[in-house]
Formats: sequence, C-alpha cells, structure tokens
Amino acid sequence: VTVIGEEFLNFQEMRFQKLSCASEERTWILGNAYTFIEVPKLTVRTSEDKTSVKVEAKVLQTEEIIEINGDLLVAADGCLSSIRKTFLPDLKLRYSGCCAWRGVLDFSGNGNSESILGIQRPYPDPRKCLYFDLNTGRITGLYELLNKRLNWIWYVHQHEPGQKVSSDMIENMYQEAESLGPELVRVTRETKEPFINIIYDSDPLELIFWDNVVLIGDASHPTTPHRVRSTNISTLDAAVLGKCIEKLGAENIPSALEEYQHIRLTVTAKQVLHSQRVGQIKQGLALPDSKLFDPTAASAEESEELQRIHLPFFASAPLSVD
Repeated sequence: VTVIGEEFLNFQEMRFQKLSCASEERTWILGNAYTFIEVPKLTVRTSEDKTSVKVEAKVLQTEEIIEINGDLLVAADGCLSSIRKTFLPDLKLRYSGCCAWRGVLDFSGNGNSESILGIQRPYPDPRKCLYFDLNTGRITGLYELLNKRLNWIWYVHQHEPGQKVSSDMIENMYQEAESLGPELVRVTRETKEPFINIIYDSDPLELIFWDNVVLIGDASHPTTPHRVRSTNISTLDAAVLGKCIEKLGAENIPSALEEYQHIRLTVTAKQVLHSQRVGQIKQGLALPDSKLFDPTAASAEESEELQRIHLPFFASAPLSVD
C-alpha cells in the first residue's frame, strides 16, 4: 500500500567526485600526513589574539604527534564531533532509540539474478525512486546508486549497541530481517560487509563557532536522518560559510563566522526539531499532540506531515543576509 508519494521533489544527485573536480586546484589536498588524523586524540588551541588556531593530532601510521597551524578551523567531524566536545564538554547527545543497518549490493554484471529481479517486483524503479517501507515501528529504504549498486537501509528499534559490529550482530540482523519479506532478505544476505549507524541527535545548538573555530555539518546539528537532509544541510552549511567569508574577506573571519551562525542557526534549528518529530512519527512513538501513526491504516491527511515539502526552509533556505 502506498501511504504517500512525492513526485515533484526535483532532487538532484551529485557525486563527491564531481564536486571535487569542480573546485579550484589545490582546494582538496589528499594523501598528505595530516589527512590521516585520529580525531579523538586531537587538541585545539586558539591564539591569545584569536587570529590563528593550532591543532595537535596523532598520525595513524606512525603515532607521531604533529602540529597544524592555520587561520581557521572548520570542524566537519560528524555527529560525535571531538572538536565540538572541546568547546561544549557538557553537551549530551540523545540516543534516538533506533539504529540503521545499511549496505550496498553490487550487482554489476549480475542484473538478472534472482535477487535483483525479485527486488524489482515490489520496487520497480529504484533508479528513479527513493522507496521507504513503513511498518509499525520499522522502516526500510531502498534506492539504486550509479554503476549498478543497490543501497538499502533498515531502521531497527533496539537498545543502544556497542560501536563495533560483530558477526553475531550481523547474523541476528539477518534473522530479524526475515520479517521484511523474501526480496529484501536476499538483498541483505548477499551484501558484503553490512554496517550499522547508531543514530543520535540533540536539541539545536545555540553557538556553532568560537573565535576562529566553526562547526559545520552533523557536528553543528546532530539530527535523525528522516528528512534525507543530513548531506544537504551540510552542503548548505559549507556554501553559506564560503559566501560569508567571500563577502566580508578573509581578514574579517570573526565577522564572517558571526554572519554564518546568524544565517544557519535559524534554519537548522527548525529542521532538526522537525526531523526529530517525523522520526518519532515513523517509529510509531507517542507524541503529546497526535495519536500513534499506523502506516497500514493512515489516511492521506494523516500522512501529510511525512511529506518532505513540509520541512521548514525545504526549498528556500537563505544563503546570505539581505
């Protein structure tokens, strides 16, 4: 049963390779020692005049402690950001109550296999659609990536697990997946190295920069991924930060960061809270102002809130101060 469909989202897929190739030469400097930094061992210090920042880090290959000096530290180190913890040591992330099992099945050269033909019966066009199956307390997603790869995701309610995936955890996942239907079960079992994302979020932050250290991406707005916005929000963070620095000049970093924070906090705070709410609805959790959502019996009106177009600033997030 189709609960709700959104045919006019006008999403565009962009590969990292295309983004990096579009950048100016030397924007990406890969293969250097400092690209292999163990972030949990990272120490950040800003200068007394607040015009420079020094990072001490351990190189993974040699365990050598190195120093990196710069004018600005852009912290894009994810939901569990070590740099954010340096400035907000008392911030506690909330375990959302569910994890996401994920994997990518490479079916290049094997497009007529039983698994691929079988999955195309309930999901006929994963190349053009992002399918979500909602069951009571259980959500699965499926879509096709470039080069004949099928990306799947399965949100599971469970106690907070450890960080490392064990063979027992994977086998238990396979057994629980039997309830998803034979087509998805075959896909999960044939996927090499499935992995798990433990989903955390927090209330919106009130500050996302300190002197010349600034947070972007999941580091600045840990959120549940129920609006397909994590990467998109991060991309907009980077775009706004770049525009603010371009507008005010590299010699005015503090003013640029102040403007960046002013623009983005308004947007991301509303999007984070909306995403948390939608995640709770999809998980079948009780909310104070609505009844439990039953995807098998929900009307179009009851499903309306799940549409992505209702995300605040869905297509109109500001990039600059007017």
